[in-house]
Amino acid sequence: MTLQADFDHAAEDVRKLKTTPTDEELKELYGLYKQATIGDINIECPGMLDLKGKAKWEAWNLKKGLSKEDAMKAYISKAKALVEKYGI
Repeated sequence: MTLQADFDHAAEDVRKLKTTPTDEELKELYGLYKQATIGDINIECPGMLDLKGKAKWEAWNLKKGLSKEDAMKAYISKAKALVEKYGI
């Protein structure tokens, strides 16, 4: 399979997990997913009162500079670990 196909399959597996991952795991996945699909962050940081939006922004911003291919590989690796941990 191609890297894109593996990435899409991993993203689908994450949606099927039996248990919701921890907040830290979700933030890691979110940052890698956004970096893999869009690239470097391209939005302003949300206001202080938008805690969820700010957490997502920070997770994505931490991946800044990572290539899309490397982000896909890291996402696939993290997804496989979560499937082993939580099952689908």
